[in-house]
Amino acid sequence: MAECIFCKIIAGEIPGIKIYEDDLVFAFLDIGPINPGHTLVIPKEHHQSSSTIPEATAGRMFKVGSRIGVALKRALDCDAFNLHLADGSAAGQVVMHAHLHVIPRGVEDGFRWNWRQLKYQDGEAGEIAEKIIAKLKVD
Repeated sequence: MAECIFCKIIAGEIPGIKIYEDDLVFAFLDIGPINPGHTLVIPKEHHQSSSTIPEATAGRMFKVGSRIGVALKRALDCDAFNLHLADGSAAGQVVMHAHLHVIPRGVEDGFRWNWRQLKYQDGEAGEIAEKIIAKLKVD
Protein backbone atom coordinates (compact mmCIF):
# COMPACT_ATOMS: atom_id res chain seq x y z
CA MET A 1 0.00 0.00 0.00
CA ALA A 2 1.64 3.18 -1.23
CA GLU A 3 0.24 5.43 1.52
CA CYS A 4 0.62 3.04 4.48
CA ILE A 5 3.07 4.44 7.04
CA PHE A 6 4.07 0.94 8.20
CA CYS A 7 4.72 -0.21 4.64
CA LYS A 8 6.91 2.88 4.21
CA ILE A 9 8.87 1.98 7.35
CA ILE A 10 9.45 -1.57 6.03
CA ALA A 11 10.59 -0.14 2.67
CA GLY A 12 12.98 2.28 4.41
CA GLU A 13 11.15 5.30 2.98
CA ILE A 14 10.65 6.76 6.44
CA PRO A 15 12.74 6.07 9.54
CA GLY A 16 11.92 3.47 12.11
CA ILE A 17 14.06 1.88 14.79
CA LYS A 18 14.16 -1.79 13.83
CA ILE A 19 14.19 -4.41 16.57
CA TYR A 20 13.73 -7.53 14.41
CA GLU A 21 13.15 -8.59 10.81
CA ASP A 22 12.74 -11.86 8.96
CA ASP A 23 11.02 -12.94 5.76
CA LEU A 24 7.49 -12.61 7.25
CA VAL A 25 7.53 -9.95 9.96
CA PHE A 26 9.13 -6.66 10.89
CA ALA A 27 9.35 -5.25 14.44
CA PHE A 28 10.19 -1.68 15.40
CA LEU A 29 9.84 0.73 18.31
CA ASP A 30 6.51 2.57 18.55
CA ILE A 31 7.09 6.34 18.17
CA GLY A 32 4.39 7.05 20.78
CA PRO A 33 5.10 4.36 23.38
CA ILE A 34 2.91 3.50 26.35
CA ASN A 35 6.20 2.68 28.10
CA PRO A 36 9.80 2.90 26.80
CA GLY A 37 10.58 -0.17 24.68
CA HIS A 38 6.98 -0.49 23.35
CA THR A 39 7.47 -2.43 20.11
CA LEU A 40 5.19 -3.14 17.15
CA VAL A 41 5.35 -6.45 15.28
CA ILE A 42 3.79 -6.27 11.81
CA PRO A 43 3.43 -8.54 8.81
CA LYS A 44 5.72 -7.44 5.98
CA GLU A 45 2.85 -8.03 3.57
CA HIS A 46 0.13 -5.38 3.97
CA HIS A 47 -2.96 -6.61 5.80
CA GLN A 48 -5.47 -4.20 7.25
CA SER A 49 -7.11 -6.86 9.43
CA SER A 50 -5.68 -9.73 11.42
CA SER A 51 -8.33 -11.94 9.79
CA THR A 52 -6.54 -11.84 6.42
CA ILE A 53 -3.02 -12.57 7.67
CA PRO A 54 -1.84 -16.04 6.58
CA GLU A 55 -1.59 -18.47 9.48
CA ALA A 56 2.20 -18.84 9.25
CA THR A 57 2.65 -15.07 9.38
CA ALA A 58 0.20 -14.60 12.25
CA GLY A 59 1.92 -17.37 14.18
CA ARG A 60 5.28 -15.75 13.55
CA MET A 61 3.96 -12.39 14.76
CA PHE A 62 2.97 -13.88 18.12
CA LYS A 63 6.12 -15.98 18.45
CA VAL A 64 8.33 -12.97 17.73
CA GLY A 65 6.14 -10.78 19.94
CA SER A 66 6.53 -13.17 22.88
CA ARG A 67 10.29 -13.37 22.38
CA ILE A 68 10.53 -9.58 22.21
CA GLY A 69 8.49 -9.45 25.42
CA VAL A 70 11.01 -11.68 27.16
CA ALA A 71 13.85 -9.54 25.78
CA LEU A 72 12.12 -6.40 27.11
CA LYS A 73 11.87 -7.94 30.57
CA ARG A 74 15.56 -8.82 30.53
CA ALA A 75 16.85 -5.63 28.91
CA LEU A 76 14.66 -3.12 30.74
CA ASP A 77 14.20 -4.99 34.03
CA CYS A 78 10.42 -4.74 33.70
CA ASP A 79 7.98 -7.01 35.52
CA ALA A 80 5.82 -8.20 32.62
CA PHE A 81 4.59 -7.39 29.13
CA ASN A 82 1.30 -7.11 27.25
CA LEU A 83 0.60 -8.41 23.76
CA HIS A 84 -2.22 -6.33 22.28
CA LEU A 85 -3.79 -6.39 18.82
CA ALA A 86 -6.70 -4.10 17.91
CA ASP A 87 -8.61 -5.16 14.78
CA GLY A 88 -10.60 -2.27 13.33
CA SER A 89 -11.10 1.35 14.31
CA ALA A 90 -13.89 0.50 16.79
CA ALA A 91 -11.32 -1.65 18.62
CA GLY A 92 -8.81 1.21 18.71
CA GLN A 93 -6.76 0.43 15.59
CA VAL A 94 -5.32 3.73 14.32
CA VAL A 95 -2.92 2.59 11.58
CA MET A 96 -4.76 0.32 9.18
CA HIS A 97 -1.92 -2.19 8.82
CA ALA A 98 -2.40 -5.05 11.27
CA HIS A 99 0.06 -4.82 14.15
CA LEU A 100 0.80 -6.50 17.45
CA HIS A 101 1.85 -4.24 20.32
CA VAL A 102 4.46 -5.60 22.73
CA ILE A 103 4.32 -3.35 25.77
CA PRO A 104 6.78 -3.64 28.67
CA ARG A 105 4.98 -3.31 32.00
CA GLY A 106 5.92 -2.48 35.53
CA VAL A 107 3.80 -2.81 38.66
CA GLU A 108 3.95 0.94 39.21
CA ASP A 109 3.97 2.17 35.57
CA GLY A 110 0.64 3.97 35.98
CA PHE A 111 -0.94 2.60 32.79
CA ARG A 112 -4.39 1.01 33.05
CA TRP A 113 -6.50 -0.47 30.26
CA ASN A 114 -9.72 0.78 31.88
CA TRP A 115 -11.61 -2.33 30.86
CA ARG A 116 -15.08 -2.77 32.21
CA GLN A 117 -16.61 -6.05 33.35
CA LEU A 118 -20.22 -6.65 32.37
CA LYS A 119 -22.43 -9.49 33.54
CA TYR A 120 -24.48 -11.81 31.33
CA GLN A 121 -28.20 -12.06 31.91
CA ASP A 122 -29.64 -15.53 32.59
CA GLY A 123 -29.06 -17.76 29.54
CA GLU A 124 -27.44 -14.96 27.53
CA ALA A 125 -23.91 -16.42 27.59
CA GLY A 126 -25.10 -19.74 26.19
CA GLU A 127 -27.09 -18.04 23.42
CA ILE A 128 -24.13 -15.89 22.42
CA ALA A 129 -21.79 -18.91 22.47
CA GLU A 130 -24.14 -20.79 20.12
CA LYS A 131 -24.16 -17.86 17.67
CA ILE A 132 -20.37 -17.62 17.73
CA ILE A 133 -19.90 -21.37 17.25
CA ALA A 134 -22.31 -21.35 14.29
CA LYS A 135 -20.22 -18.70 12.51
CA LEU A 136 -16.76 -19.96 13.55
CA LYS A 137 -14.65 -21.17 10.66
CA VAL A 138 -11.23 -22.61 11.44
CA ASP A 139 -9.23 -24.28 8.69
